Amino acid sequence: MAKKTIDQTEVQGKTVLMRVDFNVPLDENCQITDDRRIRMALPSIESVIKRGGKLILMSHLGRPSGGEGDEKYSLEPTATRLGEMLGSPVHFAADTVGEDASTKAAALKESEVLVLENLRFNNGEKKGDAEFAGKLAAMADVYCNDAFGTCHRQDASMVAVPEAMSGKPRVVGHLVSKEIQYLSDAIENPGRPFVAILGGAKVSDKINVINNLLGICDAILIGGAMAYTFSLAQGGQVGDSLVEKDKVDLANELLAKGGDKLHLPVDTHCGDDFGNIAGCNKKVVAAGEIPDGMEGLDIGPETAKKYADVIKDAKTVVWNGPMGVFEKPPMDAGTKAVAQAIANSDALSIIGGGDSAAAVEQLGFADQVSHVSTGGGASLAMLEGQRFAAVDLLDEA
Repeated sequence: MAKKTIDQTEVQGKTVLMRVDFNVPLDENCQITDDRRIRMALPSIESVIKRGGKLILMSHLGRPSGGEGDEKYSLEPTATRLGEMLGSPVHFAADTVGEDASTKAAALKESEVLVLENLRFNNGEKKGDAEFAGKLAAMADVYCNDAFGTCHRQDASMVAVPEAMSGKPRVVGHLVSKEIQYLSDAIENPGRPFVAILGGAKVSDKINVINNLLGICDAILIGGAMAYTFSLAQGGQVGDSLVEKDKVDLANELLAKGGDKLHLPVDTHCGDDFGNIAGCNKKVVAAGEIPDGMEGLDIGPETAKKYADVIKDAKTVVWNGPMGVFEKPPMDAGTKAVAQAIANSDALSIIGGGDSAAAVEQLGFADQVSHVSTGGGASLAMLEGQRFAAVDLLDEA
């Protein structure tokens, strides 16, 4: 899956249309509360402007209803913040393919940057509309995809735009290149033992991942609320735990297929009041013995030790989904133990975005793992073995 990168592409005097992920959180005053996604795009942005390219950036932000413009989803604050980071003004277009965007794109000078308004303010983005994509494509000489978090989607900016730019350079930015390198190498050529750690609420969210990884991994460690559906399938008591009763047959199929590869919790930390975890009654019980009135909220200490022992010998670790309610101590203990074990290991370690990324950041382990993915949904899709049209369309290295 090696793709040509923006660094390998001549950009002097050319206009580069770059899909970035500026889907940053904003407060009620439309102020950015976390600019990490903008900072992570800087290497690709600077690669263009430092070499005399003209750069147009496009992104979505939030989920505006019906494609309508809505000030609380405007990308203008990201243009302002990017200008502060670069130390030079960044232009902003009040539309995506309208008169303002067209005029400002045509007026761009070398090493200047233009941010277009939210792609999702136009219904053509989510529909993958060719006409909308054609107007975007007409603005530029080079297409660059640096938005891994949306690589699994069929949005116009991801698929129809590079299709419309056939014959022109279509390349990856630093972020997408790094994600492909880590995730595809882990799946196609892992160091062994290869251990996958899967958590989260629902078995149904991870069915395809488990099925795919059972054919690749040496061990899969299960945590989070989805462990209770497996426990129910084995005839265990789950109390008031979050379970998918309609997925019990599926859980049994996965248990039969997984055999010794599929590791389930041997004990559970549970409580009787999710809304007041700090003050509620809590206890550790054997897996499958959660009493009525209590719910499982984290893997227990024996499970954490057992999982750490498996991780210790791993050469490749992929982790997607926390082991429990990591936001609320003491139910963060299982997730913390797993994160510590990964940090202590010599394994190539890949954290699959979403809640897993939030957990390693919050618990202070982000600098002790090999790679933290920028796209939870996209990394899951790669672990499922999906191919991405948004990547397949791009030029080979």
